[in-house]
Amino acid sequence: MSRIGKQPIKIPSSVNVDMEGSEIVIKGGKGELRHNLNPGVTVRIDEGSLVVERSSDIREQRSLHGLTRALLSNMVVGVDSGFTRTLEIVGYRVQQQGTGVNLQLGFSHPVVVEPIQGTTLEVEGNNTVHVHGIDKQRVGEQAAQIRRLRPPDAYKGKGVRYRGEQIKLKPGKSAAGRSS
Repeated sequence: MSRIGKQPIKIPSSVNVDMEGSEIVIKGGKGELRHNLNPGVTVRIDEGSLVVERSSDIREQRSLHGLTRALLSNMVVGVDSGFTRTLEIVGYRVQQQGTGVNLQLGFSHPVVVEPIQGTTLEVEGNNTVHVHGIDKQRVGEQAAQIRRLRPPDAYKGKGVRYRGEQIKLKPGKSAAGRSS
């Protein structure tokens, strides 16, 4: 039995869960998310919680059991409180431009990033971007798109990084030659 898949998902009082055939609809204060269930996985509502069950013990069903439970759990958290990824821009600047952000990343031109559907971008100061949304996958995808524009440099540490991400700096040529 999957250790993750067998855990029930507590449904907060502000969240409403409906089953429409093989589709599950989760509504909350922040919005609504839908998920199509795989044929081998069933979900039932039991005393204020969601319980995910599988029909057999074949490898595919076992892998989908834990995955479905994790996806549904993220949906419940997303519609209740939402998700946020924070990016720090080191050595460069960022400005809010309408719904998107204008990044000056050392290129000959500014880079304008518009939010993908279901996410919002918020600038704090001139070096921090917050990506908000109810879908964890879309929030992570948007943050990864922004980070990919100028990943952190291994020598100076400049670039776009996630908040709390540690960058191990390499020694330069002069420092590497001294250690011999």
